Amino acid sequence: MVIIAAVDRSDRAKHVVTEAGMLAEAFDEPLHIIHVLSKNEFLEIEATSLEKKNRPVDMDRIQQFAAEHANEAAEDIEIAYEAIGRVGDAQTEVNQYAEDLDARYIVVGGQRRSPTGKALFGSVTQSILLNADRPVLTVIA
Repeated sequence: MVIIAAVDRSDRAKHVVTEAGMLAEAFDEPLHIIHVLSKNEFLEIEATSLEKKNRPVDMDRIQQFAAEHANEAAEDIEIAYEAIGRVGDAQTEVNQYAEDLDARYIVVGGQRRSPTGKALFGSVTQSILLNADRPVLTVIA
């Protein structure tokens, strides 16, 4: 089994990694930190690459770019971890990754929103919570 910390590029990411690291240590499980680039973010990166190099970006390079964001969120922890980068819908990618590895927990960051804000803007955290088939810990920071 594994503990998965799903991070974005917000300030909350470090809190998510810290909590996931404590769970990983407590259960003596490996820690995986995943960052998912949306398709729009991917297209922006690809468009910039085409302008600069006149060729499309390699998908492996994009996933490496996403993994670098996971590494940045983990710069304050001292335990071993694996940084994972994916491209696509964050909720789908995180839940699929957790299912593939039979994760023990998924740790995500949340933010306080009004019910109207959730309805209008959606929430990756809420989608992960509603669609995960395993325990999800939400860190509000």
